[in-house]
Amino acid sequence: MNILLVYPEYPDTFWSFKHAVRFVAKKAALPPLGLLTVAALLPADWHLKLVDLNITSLRDKDILWADYVFISAMIVQRDSARKIVDRCRGLGINVVAGGPLFTSNPDAIAGVDHVVIGEAETSIPHLIQDLVRGEPKKRYQGGDRPDITRTPPPRWDLLKQRHYVSMAVQYSRGCPYNCEFCDIIILNGRIPRTKTPSQLLTEFELLYLRGWRGPVFIVDDNFIGNRKKVKTVLREVRGWMEKRNYPFSLFTETSLNLAEDDVLLDLMAGAGFKKVFIGFETPEEESLTECSKFLNKSKDDVMLVRKIQNHGMEVLGGFILGFDHDSPSIFEKQIQYIQNLGVATAMVGLLNALPGTRLYQRLEREGRLLMDSAGNNVDTVLNFIPKMDAELLVEGYRKVLGSIYSVEAYYQRVNRFLDEYRPVRRGHLSFQDLLALPRSALWLGLMKRGRLQYWRLVLRCLFKRPRVLPEAVTLAIIGFHFREVLRRHSLKPA
Repeated sequence: MNILLVYPEYPDTFWSFKHAVRFVAKKAALPPLGLLTVAALLPADWHLKLVDLNITSLRDKDILWADYVFISAMIVQRDSARKIVDRCRGLGINVVAGGPLFTSNPDAIAGVDHVVIGEAETSIPHLIQDLVRGEPKKRYQGGDRPDITRTPPPRWDLLKQRHYVSMAVQYSRGCPYNCEFCDIIILNGRIPRTKTPSQLLTEFELLYLRGWRGPVFIVDDNFIGNRKKVKTVLREVRGWMEKRNYPFSLFTETSLNLAEDDVLLDLMAGAGFKKVFIGFETPEEESLTECSKFLNKSKDDVMLVRKIQNHGMEVLGGFILGFDHDSPSIFEKQIQYIQNLGVATAMVGLLNALPGTRLYQRLEREGRLLMDSAGNNVDTVLNFIPKMDAELLVEGYRKVLGSIYSVEAYYQRVNRFLDEYRPVRRGHLSFQDLLALPRSALWLGLMKRGRLQYWRLVLRCLFKRPRVLPEAVTLAIIGFHFREVLRRHSLKPA
């Protein structure tokens, strides 16, 4: 059987990094790990092809080659997924669709022939049987959460690795916390399920043998959700990395309590972690209580961030505006909060009610829901009626983004981070690092606004802390990407 796996295109958002990847001659930030994992669950004698619309186009002959087209999509990829479905219908090829978009709303796109709801491991075996018999059902939904110690490694052989900035692997699914706005526990549950250390190292080894050298994103919802198990796996990862001279630089998502566990910090630094994403959400204690983000309450966030940075890890942050307890003073508070944290890469979003979340259910009961979320915060579209005046909220959001991504404010945060950053340089500079400096010097140093701040940053690193120059250049490029996204969404920084 011929199966075409198609990954929809991301719109121009913060996390697409479309304007940054070209500096290192890449086309996309990350590969479609979900589709590659689904591919590994399919029979070995089936013929598979992968088309990632973030790096290439979809041709009619690719669709016509297939017996079925498989699509996996996030909510933010809805528009691209709809176009794929329409093309397949026009050519008479049936579509099997899954992923967060269809798990949260199986009817998200009209014309999909077969929908896989939830995690693939429990549904794909039944789908395969029915496809072989020629009698596939409309919907497939697994029962219990799958045991991911049985999940095979992704099919890396289907991927053109050279087009991606980073590779991706998964160690665990689920998060022990229950934030009101978050759909992670809807998709993956409250109890973290983990792969074995040997599984993770096998996936690392497969990437290593395929010649990958560079960033690897561990895509877990909360990598430290089970701290006892993660400490065991980190000791194994450190040994593997040391034997191979640290071929990968690792990054992941964690909760803020990472900084309260010195052993865990040391283990992550020793295993080669360079970045962690943390959801800070808001400086307002009442809003943290409202959304059940109790983990972040009554903390010295600045001190905790410095602690992580001192261990050689950059902190990326998520922030939210639009909680019921937010007053008009929140906008200036959020600006100062982000600046004081020294979190250069700060993703600020308007609160959105995602299907299935406790927030969605509460707002539905209160009659405040307006529409489904588009999954793209920078479009400034609210999908519920906020307590604050909606126009005031959107204008405040514009103010926050325009302020924190102004050239001056952004480079201030970069310098604040680099002052605290204590990297342990292992391995060798990658080709991407070597390529980024001359390209950024030409583009950011000569042709774009912020030239003075760019050269101040580069020269300061060259003469005072040359070891942090790769991180400084990377952050300069990322700042350019964010400013471009805002400009194209009419949210131009000040």
